[in-house]
Amino acid sequence: MKGRRYLKSPLAVISWGLVLLWMAVIFYLSAQVADESSQLSSGITEVVGNTIQRILPFKFDSEHLHFLIRKGAHFTAYFILGLLTINAFRVSGLNRKQDIQTALLVCILYAISDEIHQLYVPGRSGQVTDVLIDSAGAVTGLGVYQVIRWYFK
Repeated sequence: MKGRRYLKSPLAVISWGLVLLWMAVIFYLSAQVADESSQLSSGITEVVGNTIQRILPFKFDSEHLHFLIRKGAHFTAYFILGLLTINAFRVSGLNRKQDIQTALLVCILYAISDEIHQLYVPGRSGQVTDVLIDSAGAVTGLGVYQVIRWYFK
């Protein structure tokens, strides 16, 4: 099989392994019931909120901060997925002519499947806005990868 020769490189196998591992992390976090997910993000919100209050002299609404942290987590998770996916395509030499588009498609399809998955998790819901935030994170990750690649060329 022609396609199998691309995965003979140890670096390619590791790169795709990291993509799959990160997808598993996203799946695990999405599989948490609403209470578990909320506890995790509330704990992070508390730490960030306390840090902000030590640094900045103004009050803030913890509900808004909690919202920003939850949406920021979506963006960050797919930013990382975008970086890992484009790197895996580049390292393995797959689809060189359209690797950016293909990597983005992989990330967007995974974001859609992730939101569909959440429809079946108690207390969770799938949100189109989350797919858009996830996609923005992936696009940014792909862009950062390209800038870094261009800079070090």
